[in-house]
Amino acid sequence: MIRLSIPARQALSKLTLPVLVVASFGLMLLGKADTLLAERARMALNDGLAPIYAVLAGPLGAINAAVNEVDALWGMRAENARLREENEYLRRWQAIALALDAENARLKASLNWIPDPNASFVTARVVADAGGVYARAALLAVGPNHSVHKGEIALDERGLIGRVTEVGARTARVLLITDLNSRIPVIMETSRARAILVGTNGPRPRLLYWPEGVLPQEGERIVTSAEANAFPANLPIGTVRHSGSGVPEVEPFALLQRLEIVRIFDYGLGGVAPPEAPAKLTTGHH
Repeated sequence: MIRLSIPARQALSKLTLPVLVVASFGLMLLGKADTLLAERARMALNDGLAPIYAVLAGPLGAINAAVNEVDALWGMRAENARLREENEYLRRWQAIALALDAENARLKASLNWIPDPNASFVTARVVADAGGVYARAALLAVGPNHSVHKGEIALDERGLIGRVTEVGARTARVLLITDLNSRIPVIMETSRARAILVGTNGPRPRLLYWPEGVLPQEGERIVTSAEANAFPANLPIGTVRHSGSGVPEVEPFALLQRLEIVRIFDYGLGGVAPPEAPAKLTTGHH
């Protein structure tokens, strides 16, 4: 074995870094000088490793599939537990509903209850919104020879929209519950207190004239009242939402900003007529 003197070893250690730097630059220059050679080298390496990749692909794919299967089974286990819990919850409510239905039938029998007649309805498409003499209204295409009359009730699949105020040969206009001219007698479901729902020309109508000692509660459902025979009872309208100033407003169930299909119901009511069209709207109504 060749032994180097201390000065020689020191000289070699000092030369190592410069030699590596020079070799690196040489490889870089070689790669730049002949990119085709570098590409061929890479492809040759890939070709050499391809059989190994092919051999490993089968076991790795099987392992990956097994892991995914375990994850899926674990997820199904959690989903089954959730569904069992929901089924148990629904069974409890089904028992309550059946008991209430039986009790309701007994009470109706004892009171000689006369059920409300089924309301007839027609379906119409909204062809325009707002316009006309009202700030918040919807124009419906009802077709020729229709049976729509002024004062009938309009609903979508979620809740009350308003009342028919104008009827033409092929169209009808519905005054929305948010219009400033809208006045609807309502009931607060929790307290059973009565109030008046007044349109504001904004997205939410406002509650007014509820009894003293009663305060509309946040999230309380609001339904129609049969007061004055203007609306049938218990049509869903919305839920109470207090404004920033504490004024109780109602968030409508109906999608008043995206109305497409509307049903117009004839409940056979002969109560208060819908409001007459104002002669002229002020700019504050828009």
